[in-house]
Order: sequence, then C-alpha cells, then structure tokens
Amino acid sequence: MRENGRCTVQTPVLLTLASFIIVVAGMKAASSLIVPFFLAVFIAVICTPPLYWLQQKGLPKVLALAIILITILAVGLLLGVLVGTSLNSFLKSLPSYQERLSTNTASMIGWLQEKGIAVSKEGIGETFSPGWVMRLAGNLLSALSSVLTNAFLILLTVVFILMEAADFPKKLQMALKRPEESLSTMEKFSRSANRYIVIKTLISAANGLAISFWLLILGVDYFVLWGVLAFLLNYVPNIGSILAALPATLLAFVQFGIGSAFLTVLGFLVISNVLGNFIEPKLMGKGLGLSTLVVFISLVFWGWVLGPVGMVLSVPLTSLVKIALESNEETRGLAIMLGSDVKGH
Repeated sequence: MRENGRCTVQTPVLLTLASFIIVVAGMKAASSLIVPFFLAVFIAVICTPPLYWLQQKGLPKVLALAIILITILAVGLLLGVLVGTSLNSFLKSLPSYQERLSTNTASMIGWLQEKGIAVSKEGIGETFSPGWVMRLAGNLLSALSSVLTNAFLILLTVVFILMEAADFPKKLQMALKRPEESLSTMEKFSRSANRYIVIKTLISAANGLAISFWLLILGVDYFVLWGVLAFLLNYVPNIGSILAALPATLLAFVQFGIGSAFLTVLGFLVISNVLGNFIEPKLMGKGLGLSTLVVFISLVFWGWVLGPVGMVLSVPLTSLVKIALESNEETRGLAIMLGSDVKGH
C-alpha cells in the first residue's frame, strides 16, 4: 500500500518534469520559428495602447492600424540603416581594435609595474583577453540583425495580433463556461503585462538615447551601435548595464586612453542609476522586480533555449510569468518567490 501511495504521489511530479523537458526541447528545436513569434507579440503589446488611443480619437480601425504599421516600418528601416552600416564597419575594424587594445593593455601593465605594482602580463593574457568583450558584442548584434531578416513574418504576425486584439475578449466570453471569473483574471494579467512592457521599453529607449548622446560627446566610435546595445540589454537588470558598458568602455580606452574610458563608465553609471533606481521604480512599482538569482537563471535558461534574442527577452518573459502568477490567488506564493521585494509582503 505504501509503495502504491508513494507511486501515486510521485507520478504527477514525474509527469510534470517530463512534460516540462519535452516542451523546452521542442522550443529549442523550433527556436527559429518561436523567436520571430515572441518578437511579434512583444511589438504588438507595445503597439496596443497607441492603437486603442487612435481608435478613441475617432479613427477607423483599419486607418489606425495602418498608421501604427507605417510607424513600425519607419523605425525599423531607420534602425536597420543606422545599425547595419555601423555594425558592418565595426566588424571590419574589429581585428585592428583588438590589436590596439592588446597594445594599450600591455602599456598600462608596464606602467603599473614601473609604479611597483606586481602585475603579470602572461597571467592576465591567460585568464582574461579584453578582445573577447568586443567580439561578444559584435556577435550579439549580428545575431539580432539576422533575426530581423524575418521582418516580413514578424510584421505580418503583428498585424494579425492587433486585428484580433479588440475582438479577443468577446470570443473568450462566448467560449468560457464562467467568463466573469476567467476574464477578470485575464484582464488583470493583460493590463499589468501591457503596462510593464510599455514602461520598460520606454525606459530602455531613454537609456539607449542618453548613452548614445553621451558617447557622441566623448567622440567614441559607433555611438549609435552602443546605444542600441544599451537599449536591448536594459531589459536585463543589473547584469545588462554591465555587459552594455564593457565594449564601449574598451573602445574609448583604445581611442583616447584611460581618462575617456573612465568618463564612459561614469556616464553609464549615472544614466543607468537615474533611470533604473529612481524613474523606473516610480513608474513601474517595486513589486514587479525579480530577484537577482531569478534574473541570472532566466538569462541562462532563455539564452540557451532561444539564443541571443532569448537573453534579451529573458527578463520580460520571466516578468510576464510572475505577473501571471500574481493574477491568481492560488499561485501568488510562487510570484513572491520569484520577486525581490520581501518587505512589501
């Protein structure tokens, strides 16, 4: 009896784990299809508020949708031209930057040794090669650019999602047995998720623009490229700002020396702290924060499943899971475990 009881308890756990592994394996195998779909959903959620606003102003749905699509195309083309040109030029210049970086690093180590600080050139060369940071940034941006080759598929998916957005609650009301309870939970989740994604995107855009402007003032090459990288990695709290600052700092060090590199780091610190620690919590609320461990695990997990785009979308995807858990009383405890705000609960 005890063995039967033990099997009865363990079977749902094993089935759940097996189902999870199968779903994750399927997502990884179909990442080339899932990534454009996730990006389309992400863009559609951002575009939903302006679409509803245009309709409230009296514009027909088709015209409002056309305005939104033209705006998406204009922004996409502008970013494609700016980022594509800068990225190709940066990748061509990357070997020379790496060589100059190694030379400057060796010179700085020699200067430190002259001042009596024991630093081994061989030890640093074996444990850390500064050039890998710039290669990593180039590979990340190249991977994201390759995803945008599916721009037509992404745009088409966005169109269909926006067309269905207005009628979706009515369809659910007709399909569900108890629509009042289900729709209330789904509406709460939809409202919170929409608010989170829109605010996070606006904050990330402000971060990218501020970083680009600061690097333009300092004269650092490819400031648009580093601004776009800062915009993308701002979706990853704590870790993202560090990863975004490294290649721009190393490039400033290569171009102008240690002083410019220090000013670059200072600019990243001030901008990320003002936006991330003061403005964003006031707009978003502290309750939506994720613990540092959850951020790191989600970064590794989604990056492994979906590639570089998964790393960028890792925290938004995990935050949406947390919002969904918070929307239901039965799963609110799991949302608390994912969060960083202990005092609030």
